[in-house]
Amino acid sequence: MSRIGKKPINLPSGVTIDKQQSVVSVKGPKGNLQLDTFNRIELESTGSVVSVKLSQDSQPAYWGLYRTLIDNMVIGVSEGFKKQLELHGTGYRASVSGKNLALVVGFSHPVTVEPLPGIQFEVDKTGKIHISGSDKATVGQMAASIRSIRPPEPYHGKGIRYAQEVIVTKQGKSSGKK
Repeated sequence: MSRIGKKPINLPSGVTIDKQQSVVSVKGPKGNLQLDTFNRIELESTGSVVSVKLSQDSQPAYWGLYRTLIDNMVIGVSEGFKKQLELHGTGYRASVSGKNLALVVGFSHPVTVEPLPGIQFEVDKTGKIHISGSDKATVGQMAASIRSIRPPEPYHGKGIRYAQEVIVTKQGKSSGKK
């Protein structure tokens, strides 16, 4: 039995959930999200509480998975998700031009990043990059792809890193003289 699958999903005001055949649609103030469940689950709604039930021909492993995915959709269309990236390095900076993100991170040219659908970029005065959107997986994928442009190097820690990420630096060369 899934402990996560048993938990009910509370719908905030302004959020509606609907299931048409095998597609679950969640609508809210920050957008619309859809998920194909391949008829592995059933939804039972009572007021502002939705319960996820396992369909008869489905495996129990899908119960908690789909409950968590639907809960993330509800949070996404009501509050949204955010990731924060930091730039460390001399001369490293970021700016937003239109919808695109322009990065100067030690290459001979600036790197331009186009957002995935439903993603917004914001750069504050301290140079931190804020990535926001309603889909948790898309926000995480966009943050990972920006970080992969210049990942933190292990000797000085220069590069793009997640906020609060700790980079363990290596010692480097020693002189070798005794």
